[in-house]
Amino acid sequence: MNTPLEIDESTVEERREYIKSRFPCIADCDMCGMCKVFHGKDPERAYDDYIQGRRSFSDVSKDYR
Repeated sequence: MNTPLEIDESTVEERREYIKSRFPCIADCDMCGMCKVFHGKDPERAYDDYIQGRRSFSDVSKDYR
C-alpha cells in the first residue's frame, strides 16, 4: 500500500492504519529522524487532518517539506 488512500474512498481507521504503516516508529531516533521531519510530532498527530478527512495526504505533506 504505497499510494495514499483517497479520503472519499476510505474510513478514518483505514487512513490511520495507512499512516502507521507508512511511517512506522523503529524506536531508534538517531537512525530514523522521522520526529525531526514532523517537528517533534508523532506521524499520526502530524497527519490528523488527513486521517480525519479534512485535507488530502499531499496537502498535509506539503506542511512538512
